[in-house]
Amino acid sequence: MEIRYLENVDSTHTYLKNYIKENGFTNNLCIVTQEQTSGIGSRGNSWIGKKGNLFFSFVIRQNDLPNDLQIQSTSIYFSYILKDILKELGSKVWLKWPNDFYIGNHKIGGTITSVSNGLIYCGIGLNLISVSNEFSKLDIQIDIKKLFKLYFQNIEKKILWEDILKEYVVEFDRSKNLYATINNKKTPLINAQLNSDGSININNEKVFSLR
Repeated sequence: MEIRYLENVDSTHTYLKNYIKENGFTNNLCIVTQEQTSGIGSRGNSWIGKKGNLFFSFVIRQNDLPNDLQIQSTSIYFSYILKDILKELGSKVWLKWPNDFYIGNHKIGGTITSVSNGLIYCGIGLNLISVSNEFSKLDIQIDIKKLFKLYFQNIEKKILWEDILKEYVVEFDRSKNLYATINNKKTPLINAQLNSDGSININNEKVFSLR
């Protein structure tokens, strides 16, 4: 994985997509910054880009993923691998379905994933410093370069989705105490059931995690 560090950018996700559109895809690439001016969150929402937090987006080939990973599961897959590394480093972070990083009951970051022409784009934002009373921040100090080394090493291992899911099923119960935005409505997850493809059954509807 080639990693490029930028001082600031409007959105790492937008920058990366435009770069690939203009230059074509030649190798797996990650764009990193600690300041975004127009970050993108789930469902097209903005994400507060306060200087000093961590924002990165990467692109890989779809065939670089494990064979048992369905496209709709990639958001959980990429998020859970990062969550596991942060826990190994001493954090109490957990993953709320489908793509939000939490400390306790407060969001500290999230993931967006999209697919285009056989390429998987993933963008992740993490609060390393406080941004507002609504959100929290990561509970440990991290070496960003060390974090990326560990993270992309694990991505390259092609860890099976089956193995990620076995662990996530246990953690998913914590999500049932909170809400998720489904069809533009804040919906309690207390009765949600997790499916093997990362989707949930809720209110007689199957909802996928890819976003």
